[in-house]
Amino acid sequence: MMAFSAGTAYKADIYRNMPLTIPPKMKFFFEETGHIARFTGKFFTEGFKPRYEFQEFLRQCFLIGNKSLSLVGLTAFILGLVLTIQLRPPLLRYGVEFELPYIVADSVIREIGPVITALIFAGKIGSGIGAELGSMKVTEQIDAMEVSGTNPFKYLVVTRVLATSLMLPLLVIMSCSISLLGAYIGYNIKGQISFELFFGQIFQWLPFSAIIPSLIKTLFFGFAVGMVGCYRGYHSTKGTEGVGRAANATVVISSFLIFLIDLVAVQITDLLGFTS
Repeated sequence: MMAFSAGTAYKADIYRNMPLTIPPKMKFFFEETGHIARFTGKFFTEGFKPRYEFQEFLRQCFLIGNKSLSLVGLTAFILGLVLTIQLRPPLLRYGVEFELPYIVADSVIREIGPVITALIFAGKIGSGIGAELGSMKVTEQIDAMEVSGTNPFKYLVVTRVLATSLMLPLLVIMSCSISLLGAYIGYNIKGQISFELFFGQIFQWLPFSAIIPSLIKTLFFGFAVGMVGCYRGYHSTKGTEGVGRAANATVVISSFLIFLIDLVAVQITDLLGFTS
């Protein structure tokens, strides 16, 4: 018994004296999370102090919105059209085809429209921001701004993050509207309903509480995409290879954050009673 106790105590001493090792991937994840959090904190501490780069902000809003219009619009139209065509047969089988306009509108406005638009936004705008700032970093243009007296963080980061945060909700409003137009056309492929009746049913049954949470979470989607894109580009290294990595990492991290924010938003809206 004494030998068993001594052996157990010896093993416990060995495990106690062993150094704590963290897997490299987990260590990189925590370090990257800390760096992004510090970068975000810098945005809030420096972003709203004078001097304001209002002209650059307006230019970024135009560029970001204009670049996304065609792709978002086409995707939204196809989304509404396909969703209506796919949902019509099962609803017709159960005799509730008259609820198709409301079901499609509720699905598009609450979840599908904001998430799909945000993912497209991350793939096109987020990667573009990461590549643009990455190329400026590796060619030392950001260092040249600091030498010339311009604050590169305010000029490059703050303007782009504010622009993405503002433009994504506007793009979601446009995409949801185009999706409902595609749904109306999809309904009339095999059925017959007037434009006034289709949209009248949507506005009659869809509560206003379904619209506000969707717009609020798209604001956070746009902020996440802009912040990640600026962070990855602003800290890009290793030449052109680093630029490609910055663009790729922006899409991956932004997509993950979009789903994570959406999950949190769904839980919050459910607790506040906005889902009914």
